[in-house]
Amino acid sequence: MQDPGKGQALVTGAGGFIGGHLVAALLARDERVRAVDVLPAGEWQQRFETAENVVADLSRPEPCAEVTAGVTDVYNLAADMGGTGFITHNKALCMLSSLISTQMLVAARDAGVERFFFSSSACVYPVGRQDTPRVEPLAEDDAYPADPEDGYGWEKLFSERMCRHFREDFGMETRIARYHNVYGPQGTWTGGREKAPAAICRKVAEAVLHGKDEIEIWGDGEQTRSFTYIDDCIEGTLRIAEGGYAEPLNLGSAELVTINELVSAVEEVAQVRLGRRYLTDAPQGVRGRNSDNTRIREVCGWEPGTSLAEGIRPTYQWVEEQVTETGGGSPTTSQTPPVSASPR
Repeated sequence: MQDPGKGQALVTGAGGFIGGHLVAALLARDERVRAVDVLPAGEWQQRFETAENVVADLSRPEPCAEVTAGVTDVYNLAADMGGTGFITHNKALCMLSSLISTQMLVAARDAGVERFFFSSSACVYPVGRQDTPRVEPLAEDDAYPADPEDGYGWEKLFSERMCRHFREDFGMETRIARYHNVYGPQGTWTGGREKAPAAICRKVAEAVLHGKDEIEIWGDGEQTRSFTYIDDCIEGTLRIAEGGYAEPLNLGSAELVTINELVSAVEEVAQVRLGRRYLTDAPQGVRGRNSDNTRIREVCGWEPGTSLAEGIRPTYQWVEEQVTETGGGSPTTSQTPPVSASPR
């Protein structure tokens, strides 16, 4: 049973990938949790009966005030976002997430919330510093002078500034994590909003299911990223949210890999080797991105430690189950309707 004397945590974007895992982690600590998402209850990635589950549109002030009443801690993960394909073709929808961030900050201030966590993104970093695969790891101070990814990156950077000024002007404790390419089981794996690890897992699983010997790769496969396993993301989120450091912190793996290496890691799990057809005119984002974890090690005495090889196995196994259950061949258009789900 939950301790009625404890404060209550609010998780927005709880129907999404990271939000669902965060709710699970908070419940496992015997905390009272109010879980909120704009998606109908049947469409949440994970839903727990021991949480207070609410469907609400947090781009409007009234629902924000309602769900924030009585809570002590806010984890604001709600955003309209997806993988590279989605954020490339839906910049306005991504920017509209600033309504959620603003309304939630106002509601939290008015409700006397003790602490407000905001999930930002590595997309805040200047695109000019990410134009080579062997990019230098990005440190927190590199976000300025500002030149983030258009649309999604600008919204995240703007919301970071809002958090800062609410702390300075109103005395509300705010915490910010810049997520770097989070992946794992229970995430979006099809429909156009999936990230690269889930997309590659799906393509390989579908190839195996249908006896194909080739998959499509967006770009030339030599673009680089660091991929952060969901367990590390949740551990880091809780450490940052409950810690004393108020400035943004990178929350990402420092293991830099190419997309080709990601494909090879998935093939290793699937025990298959496939041909690769490169779509060089497809959206592929920046050329390279990696996380400098110096500051999170200093502040938290910790950094993400799950290797891609370790994390991709359970991820592929879960995606493979979904592909098998649906028969594969799911649509992957990036022109999908907006949702409020957890990012990165």
